[in-house]
Amino acid sequence: MGTTRRARKNASAMKMVGALLALHREVAGYTQSALGQRSVLGEEMIASIEQGRRPLKPDVAEQLDELLDTKGTLSVAVSRMPEVDLVPMWAEEFLDQEREAIAISSYENQVVPGLLQTEAYGRAVFGTRVPFYEDEVPQLVAARMERQAILHRREPPITCFVLWEPVVRAPTGGRDVWAEQVRHLLACSELPGLMLQVLPLERTTHAGFSGPFVLLETPEHQRLAYVETQRGSQLIADPDEVAILTQKCAMLRSQALTPEDTKGLLDRLLGEQ
Repeated sequence: MGTTRRARKNASAMKMVGALLALHREVAGYTQSALGQRSVLGEEMIASIEQGRRPLKPDVAEQLDELLDTKGTLSVAVSRMPEVDLVPMWAEEFLDQEREAIAISSYENQVVPGLLQTEAYGRAVFGTRVPFYEDEVPQLVAARMERQAILHRREPPITCFVLWEPVVRAPTGGRDVWAEQVRHLLACSELPGLMLQVLPLERTTHAGFSGPFVLLETPEHQRLAYVETQRGSQLIADPDEVAILTQKCAMLRSQALTPEDTKGLLDRLLGEQ
């Protein structure tokens, strides 16, 4: 129930800001297309913000305030939006793009990717947060489980996950939680269009030393990249930067075990417990 309430609260605030933008745009005599061209955001982005599907970011609000001569109205509205307790604002756009993506590629060297986590594993991961807020963990886990629905759609995205071997060996949450997670990875590897590969610990060099990242392809075939740090993240649209991470992803896939050999490794790990 807590997750549903948070999502509705955030959606309402985004729609309010979107309606405010639409009102000021119309008063200024712009169509969505014209404002999109003038602001270099594009018609689709303007429409998404006005419909409450994407948040209006502070820097964009400032730009639109200047273009529409709204005396800072949009910037103030964005700054006064209710805090998003469960999902920080900097991750909202990534989650929106993830829900609509037709292809997702991920490299992870810390924990199992959220799209592949079991409920118990997710609880263990969120239980390591500093500071720790026990009351939020059930809601956070529920939200993470909801994200996984995209893997079970009638037409799921094509997905590729490369995990560094320590990720699948670490007994996160204890041996029982770990074993359940490994079995879940094996089950996920059988899903249509999902490829799971483990990057062996024995590799003396590989393309993932700079850390984890996610690549997305939108229904419009735009390619995006997402990188996350301890206290923030970046959704990257610059074609040159995305191309570099795409090349890294291709190298990691060639350096990792094949999907078949990955299943064999996971089976052996379960047999060794």
